[in-house]
Amino acid sequence: MRWSGQELGVEQADTLPGLAKLNNLVRSVQTPEFAGVTFHEVLAKSALNHVPGQSAMPFAWTINPYRGCSHACVYCIHPDTEITLADGRSAPLWSVDVGAKVIGTRMVGSMRRYVESEVIAKWSTRKRAYSVTLADGTSIIASGDHRFLTPHGWKHVTGAMSGPGQRPYLTTRNTLMGFGRGTRPEATPPSVLDRHYMRGYLTGMIRGDGMMLRREYPRSRGGGTYMANYFRLALADGEALARSRMYLEQFEVPTRMFRFAEATATRREMTAIRTARRSHYDAITELIEWPVDAGATWQAGFLAGIFDAEGSCSSGILRIANADKTILGKTLRALDHFRLDGILEPPRSNGVATVRVRGGLSARQAFFNITQPAITRKLSLIGSAVKTHADLHVTSIEDLGEVIEMMDITTTTGDFIANGVVSHNCFARPTHTYLDLDAGDDFDRQIIVKVNVAEVLRTELAKPSWRHEPVALGTNTDPYQRAEGRYSLMPGIIDALTTSGTPFSILTKGTLLRRDLPQLADAATRVPVDLAMSIAVYDHDLQQSVEPGTPSTKARLATVTAVREAGLECSVFLMPILPYLTDTRAHLDEALGQAKAAGASSVLYTALHLKPGVKEWFMQWLEREHPELVPKYRSMYYGNNAYAPKAYRRWLDERMRPLIRKHGLERGREDPLTGGVRSAALAARTSAPAFDALGAPPDPSALF
Repeated sequence: MRWSGQELGVEQADTLPGLAKLNNLVRSVQTPEFAGVTFHEVLAKSALNHVPGQSAMPFAWTINPYRGCSHACVYCIHPDTEITLADGRSAPLWSVDVGAKVIGTRMVGSMRRYVESEVIAKWSTRKRAYSVTLADGTSIIASGDHRFLTPHGWKHVTGAMSGPGQRPYLTTRNTLMGFGRGTRPEATPPSVLDRHYMRGYLTGMIRGDGMMLRREYPRSRGGGTYMANYFRLALADGEALARSRMYLEQFEVPTRMFRFAEATATRREMTAIRTARRSHYDAITELIEWPVDAGATWQAGFLAGIFDAEGSCSSGILRIANADKTILGKTLRALDHFRLDGILEPPRSNGVATVRVRGGLSARQAFFNITQPAITRKLSLIGSAVKTHADLHVTSIEDLGEVIEMMDITTTTGDFIANGVVSHNCFARPTHTYLDLDAGDDFDRQIIVKVNVAEVLRTELAKPSWRHEPVALGTNTDPYQRAEGRYSLMPGIIDALTTSGTPFSILTKGTLLRRDLPQLADAATRVPVDLAMSIAVYDHDLQQSVEPGTPSTKARLATVTAVREAGLECSVFLMPILPYLTDTRAHLDEALGQAKAAGASSVLYTALHLKPGVKEWFMQWLEREHPELVPKYRSMYYGNNAYAPKAYRRWLDERMRPLIRKHGLERGREDPLTGGVRSAALAARTSAPAFDALGAPPDPSALF
């Protein structure tokens, strides 16, 4: 962690514009967890902000523990980057969704080990591309902000020794942690439903572990003989047995399943499939004949089948055992076809020999990617130490000279495996201009943190003049942005409001809200608590483009469900609706359907509102992503006009009303002063006092 100390009460001549004005600035902090972001920790003079305006209520109050928002993405890698999944398989980053189980790492004792991790957010952005190449041939395309793990800690792709860009960065003296990918040619994983793959798989599986019996037997009555044709495949792993049975059915060979052996203290239960028809036996015999010219797809299937039948992966070493020299020879040739290094170890006393695949975890992962075995149990990396024999030192870092689409994910361990190396996660613009900071990059990267906000709030709420008006959070900057995971200001704020008997509402895009649900549920038994999740865009690609640093729509809908399961109401803010982008009947119908399915108790909506500062930033995005819409937006939001035309808003109301009825949703009420969800306490304000002379809340039912 790198600290830039600031003396309280002294103007800093060399600090950022505007921050020199803050005589309550404590220090500015940059941490490895938030690369490219600076947190300016300040001692707040006040916590409650009075919102001027006109409404039925005389006052409205907000709390903003942060200024700026760390939702913005600063890391990213190429969408085709191979991500290692928790089951040992791999998938391109673009196909990995929120909720997916992947491999991360964690220190266990003195050793870093591979562990299961869950994807909790995903987004895309555009960044300048750099190619990092390692000595074993591994390469990965990432932004300059991305970080990889070295034996000496996390390092960015690019950086500087001094000046504004100072941060740890990769050089050719560094080595990355992981297992790498080597120089093997990229092989598209075969379809496991390709008929050549299926034949190869059945050949490896049945020749490796099946029983084929054709024998003449005497008849028990009447004399003479009969020919028995019997096929059986018995396995302890249901995945491989189910795949084999399905493949046989694809070739019109149905089988019957039965229990083959009961489980014992030392052996798992075994299940088997069988058939005794001669036509089936003949068909299977033909299916598993050695092909004259085995193609790549057949060989991938064969390796998968023989591995599922006779393979093991103990201590990270992949082996395939068999006593049949033909099978062993075919296995070695198939490995060689895919440039995998297999050697034949000497046979044991029982005649069984072993083919061992050399190259460590890199070769093992390549084998799994190429062959797609069925048995998950044999593929797992979980628990293995993060070490490798591969040469993963950096040989070059090349600026590719172009800005490209990139993606990133956030996981529960804070990291994931990208192309075989340990990769780090990524993690109310106009208000920033009061400090002479811009509403663009500075809003994302220069975050003001009111570190003492809870203590100041307690003092303000204890004043006799405080009338216990509803307080709104999330109306300017998000209280559950990623920075809250570092500073944990909200639990203290919630406690202060609840203890004082002050109703409050929270509007957020952040799934970190789930952390505080037990506290919020308890608070709701004492004061009115209103929660709302902002979910504006239900098209994944558009959402990732317009909100690149926020949790996905899927993750936010899951948070709505979590709120309802905690016994609390939850509104969904379908705000803003973007003209010509998210205002189609199909998009709105899908949005309301998903909100209802997640458990939303009401929905609020408005058309896009472009205040000065936001307008410039939004129009830059529109010109880049949807230039064809720029003339339409300029005609709608001309000059200083921040609102969509009245005619458009009426049209939107007419479209939304029947859809809200269709999905059985209630139209919620927005607080006209704060812009947040309207507190349920307001209903009781005009007719009954909410608190007694001691400031204690009465029966909560009296507040509704």
